[in-house]
Order: sequence, then C-alpha cells, then structure tokens
Amino acid sequence: MGKLTIKTIDSLVRSGGAGKTNDGDSLYFQISKAGVSSWIFRYKLEGKGREMGLGPYPTISLAKARQLAADQRKVLAAGADPLAARDAERKAKHEADQQAQARRVTFESLATEYRSAHGAAWSEKWRKGWLRKLELYAFPYIGKLSPAEIQTEQVLKVLRPIWATKTRTADEVRGQIEQVLDAAKAYKLRDGDNPARWRGHLDSLLSKAEKKKARQRQHFPAMKWQDVPTLMIKLAESEARGSVAARLLILTGARSHMVRFAEWSEFDLVGGIWSLPAERMKMRQAFDIPLASEIVELLEALPRIEGSPYLFPGQGKTGVMHANAIRSLLHGLGHDDITRHGFRSSFRDWANERTHYPREVCELALAHDERGQTEAAYSRSDFIEKRRALMVEWANYATALPAANVIKGDFKRA
Repeated sequence: MGKLTIKTIDSLVRSGGAGKTNDGDSLYFQISKAGVSSWIFRYKLEGKGREMGLGPYPTISLAKARQLAADQRKVLAAGADPLAARDAERKAKHEADQQAQARRVTFESLATEYRSAHGAAWSEKWRKGWLRKLELYAFPYIGKLSPAEIQTEQVLKVLRPIWATKTRTADEVRGQIEQVLDAAKAYKLRDGDNPARWRGHLDSLLSKAEKKKARQRQHFPAMKWQDVPTLMIKLAESEARGSVAARLLILTGARSHMVRFAEWSEFDLVGGIWSLPAERMKMRQAFDIPLASEIVELLEALPRIEGSPYLFPGQGKTGVMHANAIRSLLHGLGHDDITRHGFRSSFRDWANERTHYPREVCELALAHDERGQTEAAYSRSDFIEKRRALMVEWANYATALPAANVIKGDFKRA
C-alpha cells in the first residue's frame, strides 16, 4: 500500500518545495527546483543506484504512476535493466516508424524526386525521356512498391519482357532502376545490395550475348574533332569532378569505366604515366597511357578525397561516380547528340586527318592491339614514346583556343 494520497500530493505541489517524497516500492514523487512535478522510479542494479522518470504530474496520476512502477519492478525481477529495456523498446518503435515511412515512399515517387534533384543539369529532351522510359517499362511492375520491397525478382519482371527485343532500352532502364535504388539506400529507405546491378548479379541471370549484340548494333554518336576544343573550353569553366573526368576521358582516349574507376595509385604524375592493371582492361592485359602535361596539371589540381582511393568517388556501392555522370554533364551542356565513347572516334578521326602516325600507334593509343599473336610475339613494343608524342599533340590541339586550330594543311609526321 502506498504512503501518498492525492491530498498529500496536492499539498506538496502547493508548497512548491523541491525534493523527493517516497510513496514506497521504489516510487517517488519529485518536485524540481523549477517547480515541475513528476514521478521517479528509483532502483539499484549491481550495487549502483539509478533513477528512471515515469512522467509528469498530473498527466500521470498517482494510480498510473504506481502501475508503471509495478511494471518496472517486474522488469527488474526478471534480471533486466528497466532503463535499458525502455531504450530498446523506444529504438524498436523508432525503427518500426521508419519502416512504415519507407513503405509510404514508392519507387515511382522516388524516381520522380531523383529526376527533379539531378535533372537540372540534363537537357529537356533527356529529362523527359529519362522518366518516360520508366513510365513505359518499370512503373507498371514496381512503381507502387516501396524501394525496400524491390528485389531481384521484381527487377527481372521489368527487364525480361524487353531484354531480347529492346536490349539497349532494357539496359538503360536497368541503369535507371539502379540509380533510384542507390538513392533509396542513401535515404536509408532500403538495405543490402542493389538488385539492379549488372556485374556479378544480373549478368548471371540475363543474356550477355543479347547485350553484346545490342552494343555491336549501336553506332556511338561522336563529336566532330573540329568541335572538341570548343567543348574543352566549356568544360574548363567548371572545377566540378565530373568536368575533370570528362576532360581526362577526352585527352587520354580512355573508355568511360577506365576513368570512373581510376585510382590515384595508378598515376605517376612525375613520369607522366597512367598504369592500368590487367583486371581493369577490356582485353585483360595491363596497359600504360602516356599523360600530356595538360593532363598532369589537371590532376595535380584535383583534390584527393580522404578515405577514397578513387579520383572520382561516389556515394553508391561501387564507391565511384555514377556511370551516367559524364553523360548527364554533356547533356546539360546541350550535347545530347554525342556519347562518352564517341570521343574515342573523335580522337581517331583527328589522328587520321591531322597526323601521319602509323596506324598501329594510333590504334594502340586506344588500347586496340591489331597485331596477330605471331607478330605480337616478335614485336613486343607498346610504342609508348610514339604514343606519348601523339597524345601530346592531341592534348595541344584539344586545349588550344579554336582560332589556333584553323586547318592549314601542315600535317605533322612521327
């Protein structure tokens, strides 16, 4: 039986004296120095005294306070810490509330939000087309699902009906789903691996041959080599990492994935060499790219991000910038008619028309070794110095003011 009565409590409140009054069974009525009344449960655990607030008075009545104190005595009798148990309960409720909130966010709404967040840098045509593809192919299957509900099974329902007949479009949709689900993970709306990732996942479930044929059928729109210097001027106006990546892509003739996954450890800026290991190359052979002074200066000015080995880090699972970062940048500059891969053609056309370097040197600059196995066995040179001279001329041309690039017919010889 408790010691306090409602009359006693009201008297304590009117007096306003700060202190704790014992009701018995570890329950105390407390008045703070500020005059705030509340209930306290006092107990000992492993010899140490603890206090647990049960709520304010009169919101928590005397009868309710006694019931709450009885509940905590049961927790204590079971060998648990009442404060720790309450914290665990609150944490579980918070997580449940988060999950409920996550279920209210649909893939469709998140995709629309993603376009709004990133679309400012895209051309109007690309912005409309980006969402339109999802409306046609993805939303009917996963649009109303929460990001956490989307797993491999749901992604395959989107892709399988169009993988054989519209492979390139299907792969673009796959990439968009991957982007949105990466964003969902950043928002803590889902956990685990991205079910739309290609390497090491969907490449085992969908036909690689179809994707390869789609790429072979594709003609990569390329910028005319005469227009490259003007683009380089636009890119140089921005210090954003995407702009630096685009310039590195153009000046080296590298493939997009080579630039995205470029690590600082691969670069010898003193010697002017970018050394790519075999596992990073399409033909699984290590490859060295000579760097012109313009590239060295560009990279020397690029800040290193602490904790990341990459030149161009990102927030997704890969740890690098998104596959479409450079493409989105180009579209934002009004060049939605060209592709990243097309710059390799721009370089090759320039080399054909403006230089007399041997074909094997120009091709090897693009990591195309056209020598047969027998020829390669006897001619093991990688033409590094000839390629360096070629890439220096390309960098000089691409970064010069357009007026300095007027064609005069004075072709240079190797």
